[in-house]
Amino acid sequence: MLMINILGAVLITAIIYWFWLYKPKQIETDNNTATIVVDNGVYQPANIKVAADKKVELTFDRKDSAPCAETVVFPQLDISKSLAMGDDNKITLPALKAGEYVFHCQMQMYKGTLIAK
Repeated sequence: MLMINILGAVLITAIIYWFWLYKPKQIETDNNTATIVVDNGVYQPANIKVAADKKVELTFDRKDSAPCAETVVFPQLDISKSLAMGDDNKITLPALKAGEYVFHCQMQMYKGTLIAK
């Protein structure tokens, strides 16, 4: 009985961390290019700071064969791209005005944000 309670407390703690406390890795680029690894249900880095009013070049390195990892969507930019396995998935985005631009898989399980400043 004690083990079940301990296991339940550990599980609740893990859920709270994953959904409310986890902060994905964030990078800031100097040249508006970044490589994003798609693996284990996340984009790494998930938050990317870029310079506003300049085009952005992203390379997605897809390591996860899950169907959800097949597509990346930039809804605010009306851009969707299929991702092949490997690191040869390049996307060029137009110059972005200052603001935040989300990107995600088609089921919105993988999530990220471009922050243009």
